Amino acid sequence: MKRALFPGSFDPLTLGHYDIIKRGLTVFDEIIVAIGINASKSYMFSLEERQGFIEKAFADEPHIKVMTYTGLTVDFCKSIGVAFILRGLRNPADFEFEKAIAHTNRDLAPIETVFLLTSAQTSYISSSIVRDVIKNNGDYTKLVPNSVRVQ
Repeated sequence: MKRALFPGSFDPLTLGHYDIIKRGLTVFDEIIVAIGINASKSYMFSLEERQGFIEKAFADEPHIKVMTYTGLTVDFCKSIGVAFILRGLRNPADFEFEKAIAHTNRDLAPIETVFLLTSAQTSYISSSIVRDVIKNNGDYTKLVPNSVRVQ
């Protein structure tokens, strides 16, 4: 079974993330959406909220699991027996950043990174843009799955 880890902070889950995860299932048998926990980072949404957004968005998809982790992504991959990391690319800047991380990860462990290009409809969406729209009381609902709702 080919399993991939899709790591991120998902603060919050966006339609871009959702699209990459769903399309990733055409390549992998199982995708583990892995929420990285970084104590030095401040989040808009709690870990429980972020995990809930993802679990609810994929409630009908048995081949998508949600987990949390700390430390290096490659170490987490090794600990759960995953040989692939799935990443989405929106633009050339994403590619350069992700390429450096992929090379470093491959130096640290026998983990391959697979890149999927975001769809044209979601290529402009980022979690930071969504957070900014939310902070300024804008209509963020066009940018996130229905599972992401701010009370």
